[in-house]
Amino acid sequence: MTFPALQQYLSRLHAAPRADSTLWLDEQGRAHGRYFNSTLTSAFQPIRTPESGEIVGVQGFMRSYSKSDAGLSLWKLLDTGATDEQSIELDRLCRLLHAVNFYRQPEMVDYDLYLSVHARLLAAVDSNHGMSFRRVLDVLGLPHKKIVLQLPLIQPDQAWLLNYVADNYRRNGFRLAVNAANARQGLELLDQVHPDVIKVDVREITDEEATLQLLRVAADQHVKLVFKRVESTAIYDRLRTLGTQARQTILAQGYLWDQPKASFAQEASASELETIATAGFAS
Repeated sequence: MTFPALQQYLSRLHAAPRADSTLWLDEQGRAHGRYFNSTLTSAFQPIRTPESGEIVGVQGFMRSYSKSDAGLSLWKLLDTGATDEQSIELDRLCRLLHAVNFYRQPEMVDYDLYLSVHARLLAAVDSNHGMSFRRVLDVLGLPHKKIVLQLPLIQPDQAWLLNYVADNYRRNGFRLAVNAANARQGLELLDQVHPDVIKVDVREITDEEATLQLLRVAADQHVKLVFKRVESTAIYDRLRTLGTQARQTILAQGYLWDQPKASFAQEASASELETIATAGFAS
């Protein structure tokens, strides 16, 4: 699938940065952006069904530019000295970069694209922030229905703010993912926000009963449950056991299988994933 409006936009971008450039392309056609005199670009990490190796989505991460895809995450460094307005500008630049770098690759377009919403934006943006991103996608002819906006972890007293932002994005046609601190909060967010996806840090799974309940309730409500930061075979084996007990398919994301990188041209098979896991954690 190609996107003519996106291709026309890419053809107008400069092949090298200039003093007045906000976005430009490198020799491989990868888009880069400038913020606070830093060069930024996109890296993507798959969300997989580990048993089959199938990629069901990818999450975009902002990175400093590196030929080896090993750039640094600069959010904390850049955001420390930024005003609310500058943080909004950075967030919008990141989403544009991710959308461009994702949809310029035909082999990626069947996956869902997960884009994070920075925590400072929950309070800083106005009531039309969802519409702004929707307009950018419409101008570039890109399918907003394939994009999942990932809302940050919140404190209990911020539930009203999360609902406010979620409602705005939902009215503009986006699907929503929410981050949960643990399985108990995941159950609460199912009732409070009614998201399309819940993401739980697998390192915070200390209550197996609540995790099993979350797996079952999420499945009953047709909500995807993604366990993130899976970084060892021991953690994955524990997840697989929970999935078997709950009789639900596990979705997972983490360094056990994938380092964030610019492109995932081919889906790895289950045997290839096993090889990756074994090689990465044998030493």
